[in-house]
Amino acid sequence: MKEFLSNHLPHFFDPSSLLGALVYAGIFFGLALFASRIVRISLKRATKFFPDTAEAIFVAQLLQVIVFLVVFILYAHLIPALRSLGIALLTGASVASVVVGLASQSSLGNVIAGFSIFLFHRFHVGDQLQMNTPKGLATGTIEALSLGYTTLRTTENEEILVPNSVLANSIIIRLQPRVHEE
Repeated sequence: MKEFLSNHLPHFFDPSSLLGALVYAGIFFGLALFASRIVRISLKRATKFFPDTAEAIFVAQLLQVIVFLVVFILYAHLIPALRSLGIALLTGASVASVVVGLASQSSLGNVIAGFSIFLFHRFHVGDQLQMNTPKGLATGTIEALSLGYTTLRTTENEEILVPNSVLANSIIIRLQPRVHEE
């Protein structure tokens, strides 16, 4: 037993050995599971701030994928045999994020504006708003708030879908001022 330990213990935390690479794989996988669980629990508690839980589920799944991807890139960068793969993955992820960001500027702007609306509670379902539309001045009641769009219902029963980036950058008149919530 002593001989086994003296032969294998030095390789236990050496990332260049197979045993060390497997030990680090277990550690990194455990950390990824732990971080993923924290993300899931945190967003489960935060769902009370979302009118529709679909947004929270989407955000939780996206963050969990990002956690596992980051942990895998870090693991690949630590293991000498996988270091070139880790560098290639990190470079590819950087290039892909720039390309996706440029390609979806409008959509990402709507999502970020949606987070802003949810975070600052500028509007709530049931608020009556007045805003400029392509048809002119329109008055409507908020029926739904999502990360991308806000749905208004006019008095003529027309549905107006307003991108959140437009809503966040427009001058809006709230016709029913809310009483200060304590």
